[in-house]
Amino acid sequence: MRTHSVTGGGGLKLHVTDHGPQEAPALLFIHGWAQHSICWEAQAPLAERFRVVALDLRGHGSSDAPQDPAAYSDTRLWGEDIHAVITELGLEKTILIGWSYGARVIASYLAAYGQEALAGIVAVGGVLAIGDAREPWMMGEGSPALNKDLYTTDQARRLRATAKFVHDCTHQPLPRQTYGTLVGANMLVSPLVRRALFAGTLDCRPIWNTFTKPACVIHGANDTIVVPGVGKAAAEALPNSTLSLWDETGHAPFAEHPERFNTELALFAAQACQEAA
Repeated sequence: MRTHSVTGGGGLKLHVTDHGPQEAPALLFIHGWAQHSICWEAQAPLAERFRVVALDLRGHGSSDAPQDPAAYSDTRLWGEDIHAVITELGLEKTILIGWSYGARVIASYLAAYGQEALAGIVAVGGVLAIGDAREPWMMGEGSPALNKDLYTTDQARRLRATAKFVHDCTHQPLPRQTYGTLVGANMLVSPLVRRALFAGTLDCRPIWNTFTKPACVIHGANDTIVVPGVGKAAAEALPNSTLSLWDETGHAPFAEHPERFNTELALFAAQACQEAA
């Protein structure tokens, strides 16, 4: 595995991992709220065919974590982060894969840079809007917006709330090691950053409307964090999309059913890259 320090928006340093053939089409994985690039561990086998790239978002993991909330509410900065990864690493025929909050990051990139550098996008349990643009129907009962203990400075309360949140992300319990890893990754993100991530306002739908390249929406039918109706609305907003709604699956399809996810993603990526040729 190769590691990189990429200079993102505002000069911030982003930690990026990269493995697989460097000349192959790139799968750029973008994790969700209060998570970490390690959440994509089960996607490592895709590196046999693709260049598999994952970053720790600003404020997460080993990337820089500014203490100014404005560093997380500025849509342009999120777009600059993704643009920097694509350009500094020289990624080709890039597919952006965004889990949950990662869909907001993809939309931010498209708003700033358009679709030219991409072969396609994949939204996995992706949010549809944040801030003032978010409508009540979009939030499931497990949405982090509804649990104030996820943002408290009381570490014990925050830990308990985080453990419950990660548990609620899946329909069936994850293997013990995977679950523990995701809880640990979540706890690396400070209360300030957790709050600031939802401080901005962005509606992805007008941006999705402009994306004409292939798109895939993968959503768990049992998602209690971002309700399945959000996935359906995203697929309706994307002109050239397919909706894959998975039964017996919650908010993290890639972790709950990694073999199925990898197979479906590889097939979509191959077709999208062929169209981009």
